[in-house]
Formats: sequence, structure tokens, C-alpha cells
Amino acid sequence: MATTSNHKTIMQEKIPVAFLQQSPAKLKILTGEIGLDNFITDKNLHRPQLALAGYVDLFSWQRIQIFGNTEVNYLKTLSLENRIKSLKKITQFAIPCVILTNKNTLEDELLNVFIEASIPVFNTEYDTSKAFYLLSEFLDDQFSHQVVLHGSFVDVYGVGILFIGRSGIGKSEITLDLIERGHRLVADDVVVLTKKRESILMGTGTSLVQHFMEIRGLGIIDIRQMFGIRAIRFQKRLEIIVELEDWNDDNHYTRTGLDELPMDILGVEISKVKLPIFPGKNITVIAEVIAINYLLRTYGYDASQVFSEKLNERIKQKSGMKKFFEEKRIISYFQGDNE
Repeated sequence: MATTSNHKTIMQEKIPVAFLQQSPAKLKILTGEIGLDNFITDKNLHRPQLALAGYVDLFSWQRIQIFGNTEVNYLKTLSLENRIKSLKKITQFAIPCVILTNKNTLEDELLNVFIEASIPVFNTEYDTSKAFYLLSEFLDDQFSHQVVLHGSFVDVYGVGILFIGRSGIGKSEITLDLIERGHRLVADDVVVLTKKRESILMGTGTSLVQHFMEIRGLGIIDIRQMFGIRAIRFQKRLEIIVELEDWNDDNHYTRTGLDELPMDILGVEISKVKLPIFPGKNITVIAEVIAINYLLRTYGYDASQVFSEKLNERIKQKSGMKKFFEEKRIISYFQGDNE
């Protein structure tokens, strides 16, 4: 099985707190610009319930601290002096930031405790469960493993197909032909794949290349300007890898499709098709058929398996090799060309 061992894997080790404002959690800063250059190094979130009560031996201070209704209401049961003491107990640690859920806020005296410790405080309108979900998804994406592959990534009938192969084999030309037929470009030349959860790979391009393409003999072209916004996508799930290679009479190429060799990328198995090419072969149409066949298999129909079952059934019905090769027509007799 092919792996990504020969490709460079990237993972961010830290992100600035200010970047959290791009998350879908709709965060509102309560402490001005203080502490926004703090770094987040852990994608997990933490609720400091025991820490607020004074027990900090197992306090996960390196994580973002989430103050839900439980934490805020606990603080309200204390006098202002004890509230300040409670917060100072946790602000002795280098907490990256604090997020209040359910539109909760803190008194100015308490916010000043965080400001003095250079710990920014945000709040969000979402309840704690939804805030946890949105922030966890965002942080999981930021700290996910990524790998950079060279190829052309296209959305064909809603199926994400990545074309790979040697330099100059025609990946970009095939992609351009698919775009002209109404399909959508995700990235060309440099494709960045990010692992989402445990079984999904999302692909995109780079901020530099975006939706430009290099066509040998022609130069650089801008797909968005030439074909319009409908011809591009900024992200797509990777579902099939098509490896283009020069036709070699000595190589064995599958004829049934029963022996699938998936490619392992970041621990996720992706279906791979090895496609030999030679002058005159219509790779664009074959790519469309690959996408449609993938959709059929996704919805439970596998042409290779159906044909194999029909073939096995025919073998069982025939008693000898002579009868086996006496193939019958689909219809019993021709009634005329009336279709």
C-alpha cells in the first residue's frame, strides 16, 4: 500500500490568541488588545471548576479556559474579595485566554485581574455545549496534520479527484479540459491536504497560487477570471486519486476493478486508480466516468461486483467449457429497429 512517507507532513505547533477571532464562535473581546499575542499550544479546551475552588494541582492551564454558567454562578456566590482571590489563584499560570459562554460577563474588577496577568477574555452568545463544539472543530482544524502533494485537484460531479503523476504528463491539461466541460478547479500544482477527524481529508490550494494554472507552452492563466466563479472551489473533500502514468506493455493493468489498491495519506485510505495514458486516449471522459462510478459505489452499486456475480452464476449453470463459451444474445430475436 502506498503511503505518504515520501511527502512532507506539516502540523502547526502554536497559533496566536488573536486568530481565535476568525472562529465561528463569534467571540467578542472584553479586555481590549491585551494578551492577543499569547500563543495557544493545545487544541483541547478546559473548564476550571476545581481550580476556581482552589485546587490547582491538576489544573490544565495551558489550554483555553471556558467559563460557563457553572463557573460564573460559582463566582457570584463569593464576595468580591474572594472572587478576586479565586481568579488570582488561576492567573498565576500562563493561561492563553478565557472565554465566557452564554453572553456572560465579569465585573471590571475581575476583568482587571486578567488584564494585569496579560490574559485576554472573550465572550460568546452561544451556550457552553455549542461553543465547545465550534471551538473544538476550529482548533482541531488548526492543529491537524497537513501534507503537501503535487498534482491537480478537481471537483468532478461533486467527487474530489486528485490527479498525480510525473511532471509534464498532462495533469493540468486534463484539469483544464474538465473545467471547460463545467467541472470545478480546487487547486493546481500545489495541493494542501488536511486531516479532519479520523477519516476525512480536505484539500485546498495555497494563498499564492490560488486558482492560477500553468499550461506548458501557454503560460499562466487565471481560471476564475476566464471561466467565472462557478469554475472554482476553495475546498473539497478528497475521495479519489488518479495516478497518471505512461502506457507500458510490460505492466499489468486491472480490467475488472475488483482489486482496489487504496493510497494511505495521513492514516486515511483513499481509493486510487492507476490510469495508463497514450496519445489519443480521452482521459477527460474517463475521469468523468471514474467520478460517476464512485457515486454509484457510494450508493451501493458496484458494477465490477455485479458482473463478477453474474459471471460466477453463469459458470455454475454451465456444465462444460464448450457450453460456457456458447454466449447467447440479450434478446431472443430482432423485431426491427423501432427503438
